[in-house]
Amino acid sequence: MKNITRLCSSKPTVTVNGRYPGPTIYAREDDTLLIKVVNHVKYNVSIHWHGVRQVRTGWADGPAYITQCPIQPGQVYTYNYTLTGQRGTLWWHAHILWLRATVYGAIVILPKRGVPYPFPKPDHEKVIVLGEWWKSDTENVINEALKSGLAPNVSDAHMINGRPGLAKNCSSDQGYKLSVKNGKTYLLRLVNAALNEELFFKVAGHLFTVVEVDAVYVKPFKIDTIVIAPGQTTNVLLTASKSTGKYLVTASPFMDSPIAVDNVTATATVHYSGTLSSSPTILTLPPPQNATSVATNFTNSLRSLNSKKYPALVPTTIDHHLFFTVGLGLNPCPTCKAGNGSRVVASINNVTFVMPKIALLPAHYFNISGVFTPDFPKNPPHVFNYSGGSVTNMATETGTRLYKLPYNATVQLVLQDTGIIAPENHPIHLHGYNFFEVGRGIGNFNPKKDPNNFNLVDPVERNTIGVPSGGWVVIRFRADNPGVWFMHCHLEVHTTWGLKMAFLVENGKGPNQSILPPPKDFPKC
Repeated sequence: MKNITRLCSSKPTVTVNGRYPGPTIYAREDDTLLIKVVNHVKYNVSIHWHGVRQVRTGWADGPAYITQCPIQPGQVYTYNYTLTGQRGTLWWHAHILWLRATVYGAIVILPKRGVPYPFPKPDHEKVIVLGEWWKSDTENVINEALKSGLAPNVSDAHMINGRPGLAKNCSSDQGYKLSVKNGKTYLLRLVNAALNEELFFKVAGHLFTVVEVDAVYVKPFKIDTIVIAPGQTTNVLLTASKSTGKYLVTASPFMDSPIAVDNVTATATVHYSGTLSSSPTILTLPPPQNATSVATNFTNSLRSLNSKKYPALVPTTIDHHLFFTVGLGLNPCPTCKAGNGSRVVASINNVTFVMPKIALLPAHYFNISGVFTPDFPKNPPHVFNYSGGSVTNMATETGTRLYKLPYNATVQLVLQDTGIIAPENHPIHLHGYNFFEVGRGIGNFNPKKDPNNFNLVDPVERNTIGVPSGGWVVIRFRADNPGVWFMHCHLEVHTTWGLKMAFLVENGKGPNQSILPPPKDFPKC
């Protein structure tokens, strides 16, 4: 714990090594990492290495009660994994309760020695991690909400590298300063570590060249505004093309549904060398909060590089066709006074996921019965006008249900937003895999017409995908990594409410197609 002051208000905060944001991990493609995590706080802790494939090493993936029991107070666990065939920006964060509000940091995976970037080499690199800050204790924030049955309080500020910038009513908060020199090019490694909010990112008077998302190279394109959902990373080149000056940087929320967000814009500055600190900052206006077209413009520009060296290996024949609705619901809760006897929940295919008491991966590996059932539905239980919204019965089923996949099976998964309570953009994250986004659209997915427009040549490959508000996205992947792999909405409030499930990928026949045995120091429940 460390006392941290932001917005002129202090609170005891869970940190890694006393730092907020936490330290950046630097490594190279194919390196093996040993990260010893010692728990000195009162909470159970586990750390997820977001976007790391964890080939056969699910024991090191980190989501509490999915792949491991948490590290209890006073206990130690060493995460041991290899960055197989991955290079780019990923990140790490706590994966239990709401601790990731402050327990997070970047992972920078450099290419192997002597291997160049597939774009002009930047002069400098900077890590920029976006986040959210609450003045109150975040565990209290979510516990109060669960008691009431309603949504939790929104954050008090957004953060750029742990700083809110120009905060009203608090002059002591300094914004992050990115110092640049005229003519130099900077690779900015952006991470959205916010709990619940998609963000727009802009720099006054400058364009970005986007070169990578979620640690996969993309065809470079120029744009003035990035949209980045919780869980996602984006690498951009910024050329310091002005001779001098100070330029405003903004991180502001994107929300195109009638849902409350923290509407405070975080600010930073790009500061050219030789510019007086007293000189005025050149301003920019963040996009309107509901600027769907700005977000869509960015998303639609993303294409895999699909070069000889970095091909897009999109599965073309499909073994498992899955259709998952993602959205909210309402279940009875007699004690929820504020919610008039109901509580807001979230679900996939109308199943609100119940966390087990014994972690799923060990339960699978050691054949412990009674922990989960492998009967997650491949289609929604009821067909209705999904994106249209109103249904008479908003109740969901509950259960700890997994979907089983044979080793190396190919999967096509349609993720369809529902309008129940409100349509909303859901950033869905799949652990243990990257996947290809072969199509997206607004309204209800049409299985007869929509596949005609799929991009099977150079679709973007990532680990976290935004299901558009009142729309759908289709992803494809090959189940070539055995284990139990969590899939959930990366808006923390929706994960808490049950918008989560897991795939159980069976071992293959070959010698390198099975889960490795658990490490000796694997935490006990």
